[in-house]
Amino acid sequence: MGETINIKELFQTVKKRFWLVGLITIVMAIMATVVSFFVMTPVYSVKTQILVNQAKSDQQLYNNNQVQTDIQLVDTYSVIIESPTILDEVKSKLNLNQTVDQLIDQISVENAPGSQVVEISVEDQSAKQAVLIANTTAEVFKNKISSLMNVDNVNVLSKAKLKEDMGPVSPKPLLNIAAAVLAGLMLGTGLVLLLEYMDSTIKSEDDIEKHLDLPVMGVIMNIEDIPAPTTKSSRVAGQHSRVRGESIGS
Repeated sequence: MGETINIKELFQTVKKRFWLVGLITIVMAIMATVVSFFVMTPVYSVKTQILVNQAKSDQQLYNNNQVQTDIQLVDTYSVIIESPTILDEVKSKLNLNQTVDQLIDQISVENAPGSQVVEISVEDQSAKQAVLIANTTAEVFKNKISSLMNVDNVNVLSKAKLKEDMGPVSPKPLLNIAAAVLAGLMLGTGLVLLLEYMDSTIKSEDDIEKHLDLPVMGVIMNIEDIPAPTTKSSRVAGQHSRVRGESIGS
């Protein structure tokens, strides 16, 4: 029962200052909207795929051992793609202003377990630039891997393409606004509860019993709360005053 009363009190506390919760939530939502649409720079993401596979003639039979070797090399290739050996040449070919470390932050290399396909993803503020970096990285890697590993088993499977309807991967305004609204509700509720906790004023007889542990013997009403006398009672009181006045006069 006590727990129910406490929850009810918390609800009443929040309800009493719900305007403050709403104000904070609205401000947070507006800030998230402004930041998402006018402050944050859109970032685009593209992908290109390369296939790790030995070139075979029509006379060669399917070699399972060779496939397993290619799969094992995929992890090594993933590291080489992001190495300065590859990215330095990419930077030079495209005449990029970024450093190699910045390029590494833009590029991510992934491959599914047991797969011979390596996926190169690039993020950039320019969709066109992202496509150029992704495709150039794949081409440079393909051309240099033969001299680095003494093998020739890399082919470009799918090149990144610039699409007209390509949208940015970030920011995501709806997600940002939803997160801001949730944060505003939590922050506003927490602030309201904190203000209530810090408020030590006694507002009712219940507060006296709760904080001072004293019984309430009676309540002195505020003068504004006393009802005004009726017309009849006022007239009777006036008659009594006149009679009393006449008696004194005689």
